[in-house]
Amino acid sequence: MILPVSEARFLSEYWQQKPLFCPGAIADFQSPLTPEHLVGLAMEPEAESRLVWQSHAAWQQQSGPFQESDFQKDAPWTLLVQRVDHWFSEVAALKSILPALPQWRFDDVMVSYATDGAGVGPHFDRYDVFLLQAQGHRRWTFGGHCDHRSPRVEGTPLRILSSWDGEETVTLAPGDMLYLPPGVGHHGVAEDDCITLSVGFRAPTVDDVLTSFTDYLSQREK
Repeated sequence: MILPVSEARFLSEYWQQKPLFCPGAIADFQSPLTPEHLVGLAMEPEAESRLVWQSHAAWQQQSGPFQESDFQKDAPWTLLVQRVDHWFSEVAALKSILPALPQWRFDDVMVSYATDGAGVGPHFDRYDVFLLQAQGHRRWTFGGHCDHRSPRVEGTPLRILSSWDGEETVTLAPGDMLYLPPGVGHHGVAEDDCITLSVGFRAPTVDDVLTSFTDYLSQREK
């Protein structure tokens, strides 16, 4: 992976602090899966998946497993599947997207397929995420710190920000990547049918640190 800054500078100035747009992060990147792969996976009972779309200006969400008829919607829609790294080895390899990052923080790779014009609304995450474009183009607006006090849209299970203005906008093409630390608001809109891989890393709590240290000590005693 090629960063626009040195790895040392990324860790000291950007990691868990501010976003970083990385154009051409992975040269000649080819998507490790197709929309058909993702739709097929979303039909499996073991997969954690959801569909998001807008109907009459209201946000809608449906959880999987799905049938083919569920994807025949007039409105633009987004399919999100969690832990795709458990199903595809090529996706699992992305957990080492930046070797300097501690692997115990790796959470999962979520993959989203969006039809032209689709998105899931402005929101924020509580973890670090690398948004890697795999197919098509997605326009991201991002910036500003958000937390549990930030106002959200009512009447929907989705945690969509109701009052938020981004600070920067970039469009990701295949191989481009956007890093976002926890709490940064962002909103992605597909500019064509596209696939985005979200490589997530947990922001550790005190309990996480203690558990990791305990596991480390138990391994040393064996």
